[in-house]
Amino acid sequence: MAGQIDFASVLNLHQPPGNLEHLLETDPWAAREILYALDRIPRSLWPYEDIGRVHLSISGTLLETLADPAFQSRVYGIVDCGSLLWHWQNTAIIDVLATAHYHPVLPLIPAEDWPDQLHAWRRAAGRLFPRPHTGGFWPPEMGFTMELIPLLQAMGYRYVLVDSENVEAVDPMRWDELRYRPHVARHGGGEIIVVVRDRELSDAQESGMDPEWFIREVTARTRHCEFTPLVTTATDGDNGGWFRNTTAGTNFWTGFYQPLLDRARSGTAGGIAPTFITDHLASHPPYGEVRVRDGAWNTGWHDGRGFTQWTGGPAQRDALARVRQVSRQLHAAATRIGPSDPGLELARRHLLQAQTSCNFFWGDAWLGRCHGELDEATAIMPT
Repeated sequence: MAGQIDFASVLNLHQPPGNLEHLLETDPWAAREILYALDRIPRSLWPYEDIGRVHLSISGTLLETLADPAFQSRVYGIVDCGSLLWHWQNTAIIDVLATAHYHPVLPLIPAEDWPDQLHAWRRAAGRLFPRPHTGGFWPPEMGFTMELIPLLQAMGYRYVLVDSENVEAVDPMRWDELRYRPHVARHGGGEIIVVVRDRELSDAQESGMDPEWFIREVTARTRHCEFTPLVTTATDGDNGGWFRNTTAGTNFWTGFYQPLLDRARSGTAGGIAPTFITDHLASHPPYGEVRVRDGAWNTGWHDGRGFTQWTGGPAQRDALARVRQVSRQLHAAATRIGPSDPGLELARRHLLQAQTSCNFFWGDAWLGRCHGELDEATAIMPT
């Protein structure tokens, strides 16, 4: 195909509550690498405001950490967090996607807690970003179930990102149409646009790639498209050496993205044009209906099916069962005494924090954090 290829790059940024503070004490260079990786995002894009386009999903817990005056003062000699938050508001180069505040795998927590997770993020983001966040939604860990659709639609979100391995066509379509066009998914009387993450290209983005390979690969994958394809990659943006490396030419920004932008600017990128998803949708409406299987993105040796990364061991499953139990107790208490009780509000915060995906991903090493939050929730829950 000769023509434009829209390219949407998505970076997920998440740090659990207290993690950066802990790293500053126990592994200060790791903490610096993370902070540098965050700060590098707007700095890398400033020279390319005419063509650079990146989507950021920023967990509410990371936003709270960066906005905390005590933390800002502590790391001021490393990164100016106040300025960083300000620079992330540059809508010419950055589109901030909505997400769930404490970064839970949403299909694994009680559906009754989904609104609290989503509204908590919106409140935190509303204090830092002046624009409304009703464009795209990033499900943490790309953990998605069709049952989320009515809530996402009710909150005004236009599209949701899902992994290519979990998407099935309802209407007939070719492989390249399924992967490189937006679609519609429907459930429970609701509907939302689905934007598909290319898993293989995202694996390359995560591990390291050069622009020449990317141009060849994207050109080959979209060669039969008689439409303007939307190629979407999504990975963590603050984890792994490819994003944390501080040496010029050996990280995502200086080794791949900036050189790709140089080629796009000069017309030698094979028609690849970085874009915001909302801009693509404005000119290219969704095509056909799809189903999305329950699942997540791939991490390490896990492909995301069955949420094995977070449910693979008995201790993980026991902790998730306890999350459901405490959630039932909390919602029952809210029914009895009303949802605005101060003790109930604090217990709810501990419950939501217990649901953080990291608590389950790291297994026995982090499950104690989940149980500790649940212990706090039950101890202060009104009776």
